[in-house]
Parts: sequence; C-alpha cells; structure tokens
Amino acid sequence: MERRSKTLSPARRKTAGQLALLGGLLLAVFLLSFCLGRYGVPLGQVVKILLYRLGVALGGLLGRLPGLEPGPLFPLARTWTEQMETVVLLIRLPRIVMACLVGCCLAAAGSAYQGIFQNPMASPDILGASSGAAFGAALAILLGGGNRAVTGSAFLFSLLTVGLVYLLAARAPGKRLLNLVLSGIMVSSLFTSATSYIKLVADPSNQLPEITYWLMGSLSAARMTDVLQVLPPMVLGLVPLFLLRWRIDLLTLGDEEARTMGVHINRLRLILALSATLVTAAAISVSGMIGWVGLVVPHLGRRLVGNGHRALMPASMLLGALFLLTVDNVSRNLLATEIPIGILTAFIGAPFFLSLMLRKGGSR
Repeated sequence: MERRSKTLSPARRKTAGQLALLGGLLLAVFLLSFCLGRYGVPLGQVVKILLYRLGVALGGLLGRLPGLEPGPLFPLARTWTEQMETVVLLIRLPRIVMACLVGCCLAAAGSAYQGIFQNPMASPDILGASSGAAFGAALAILLGGGNRAVTGSAFLFSLLTVGLVYLLAARAPGKRLLNLVLSGIMVSSLFTSATSYIKLVADPSNQLPEITYWLMGSLSAARMTDVLQVLPPMVLGLVPLFLLRWRIDLLTLGDEEARTMGVHINRLRLILALSATLVTAAAISVSGMIGWVGLVVPHLGRRLVGNGHRALMPASMLLGALFLLTVDNVSRNLLATEIPIGILTAFIGAPFFLSLMLRKGGSR
C-alpha cells in the first residue's frame, strides 16, 4: 500500500493561508489600536511596553520554580513615560482585548446558530439572550447596582431567559426547532416590555440615561477585572464550538442518516446551542446591546472560506474580533464625543448585509 501523503490539499492549503492572513491582520490592527486616541503613543513604544509587561509576568511565574530567580524575562531599557504605560496598560489594553473577545464570541455564536437552525438569518439573540441581558442590566441600574452588579445581572438574566425558552419549547408539541424560535420570540417580547417599563419608572436625570447608554452598547468602561470576569464563561463556550465545528455540517443531514454515522443529533444541537448561548450572554453582559456582528460576520466568512464549518468557525472568530475591534477604534476616534458601538455596528452591518443579499440574489 502506498503511504498516504501528509501534505495538505490545495483547497486546505488555501484555507490555511486565508486563516493565517486573517490572524496576521488581526494582530496588526490589535497593535495599531494602542496608537489611536487623543493621547498618541508610538507603535515602537507600545511594543516595548507590552513586551516588558509580558516579560515581568512570565519572569514572575518562572521565578516560582526551584533554582530560578524572579525577574523580567525581556529586560528592556525604559524609553517610555509613566503616562504612556498607564494609557497602554490600564486604559487601552482592557478595551482592545474586550473588543476582540466580544467580537469573537458573537461571531462564533452566530455561525453556530445559523448551522443549528439551518437558517442564514439566525443570530445570537434568537433565543432571547439579548433581551434577557437588557432586562437584567436595566434592573441592576434601577436598583442602584455598580458596574459589576450590572454585568452579573445581565449575564444571569440572559441565561435564565434562554433556560425559560428551552423549557417552553420542550413542553410545546410539534417540531422542536420551530418551538425554540417561537418561544424565543415570545419570551424576548416579554422581557423587552419589562425593560421598557423599567425605563418608564427610572429616574430620568440619572438612571434612564445610564440604561439607554448601556442598551446602545459600549466598551468604554472595560477594565481588566471585567476581562478576567467574563473570560472563563467565554472560553467554556468557545472551546466546544471550536472542537465540534466539523460536526455542525452533519446537521444538514436527516436525523436517521446522522444516527447511522454515530452522531446523536439532538445532543449535538443542545451542546452547540448551550455553548453559543453561554458566549452570547458573557459578551452582552459586558458590552451591552451590540447587534449585527453575529449575523453579518458568518456571511462574510462564507464568502472567504466557504460553507464548511471546519474553516468557517475559526474564520468567523477571527473576522468577528477584527470587525468589532475596527468598529471600536472608529467609535472612539471619529468624533470628539465617543459614539456608542452598537450604533456603528448597525450603520455598517445593515447596508453590508443588504449588499450580500443583493449579490446573492443577482447570482441566481
């Protein structure tokens, strides 16, 4: 027997090159984002600050090992000012990292939902996660909660809303997927109405503007403690989506044919839906209502790498991070007053999605 070639096929080599290009582009925008703002920091100083801080962190970890002394792993001469270091590490780093995480999560969830429901119009808020998070945040603001309380309440109510949707869909007769969508629409409407009532009774001089601003979406209040708080649920949801990405394509098969291949379709749908919901809840809880990312980015990924989720899922993750990071850079630098990021994603996403629809329709 001939030994099977370990070289990649031309199609896979092309896909790998496209993903590497996206990763390189994301890294470039990531670094350039530190230079943008009212207080300019040269790119060279940004790289030195990040390398120095990374070296200090790694040196501290290695210093705990026997026989090694703690110290900076990359001893660099300090050519930057304290103000530069404060701006880079305490103000811009948490926001830039959060933009990448939120964009990655929303795009991954959108790609998963579109595969689960076999509907290109499916988005991360299809099961009511967004409306539940909005109600939780508005309730916390009404009760006088701080930033952590608002984030925790939004995350909790987002998960509770989706749990209620699953409970209603399980008890209703008929097709399970259709019941999930209908239950999501109904529960979302109820929580949207509850949020409107909270806005009605909120203090118009203090609480109402804060609720309204949260609902428009923003990353201006992101801190490293927020990143560390939402990172575990994000990773917990993203890992199954990434590892099971190739099985999403099996959902296009009938249940009987999938079972003959050893795939439990209902269990697979449940794991994917729960993982997508978890990352959606975590993302919305810290960013507010940011729409269109989970709807538009997977379509852009399909145009780039095709319909197969083996490549589409990582492409959507990279594109989502790149898209939201770019939009966030525009939101904080375009005008003297920062534009809520949810407004910009709608301005960019709606025309872009319309152009995709027109191109698809014209190619028939």
